[in-house]
Amino acid sequence: MLPMRPIVTRLLATCLLGGATMAHAGNQLYEPLAASVQAALHAAVADQAPLDPSFERSPERARWLAEMSRRLAKRIPDETYRSELLRTIHYEATRAGLDPQLVLGLIQVESGFKKYALSSAGARGYMQVMPFWVKLIGNQESNLFYMRTNLRFGCTILRHYLDIERGDLFRALGRYNGSLGRPEYPNMVRAAWEHNWAYPSFRLAQTP
Repeated sequence: MLPMRPIVTRLLATCLLGGATMAHAGNQLYEPLAASVQAALHAAVADQAPLDPSFERSPERARWLAEMSRRLAKRIPDETYRSELLRTIHYEATRAGLDPQLVLGLIQVESGFKKYALSSAGARGYMQVMPFWVKLIGNQESNLFYMRTNLRFGCTILRHYLDIERGDLFRALGRYNGSLGRPEYPNMVRAAWEHNWAYPSFRLAQTP
């Protein structure tokens, strides 16, 4: 469990009550990648298989979608777009071996669910991905303001950081935010995850 500090609690309350739209992204730091790692990450973001259609045939996933849609409605009033976003988050998170609820918490802190959020450091979109990742593992067609591209890159990058840190979420989130070793950002993501998006999603993610 990541420790909560009073200042972090106040920051989170401000975001929740005030509906803050500013991006809280830090500066994901460029680190040289081994050729094999770069190739693996490029392959991970290049796969454009259709989204998993299981929401149509799984009552449990349909209930997940309905509940998450209800929670997200104030931030994204358009039901059709909200459903598309949630389905894509679930698919990309599960594909990367991440809990979709964690990803929802991260998006809340990073961008406030603003598709075109742009941080002072230049990070873009829902998951506030830094443009250097496109040169490292993407291609000329990679648009970080495109929903699926942004979520694919963000989830792939977080998975990469988790692998580097051998599953240590605190340190992986610090790397994602460019604040490795500092507790504020990991605590905010964990708090958003637990207070707003808690759900037994990993069990759903693994249901055929």
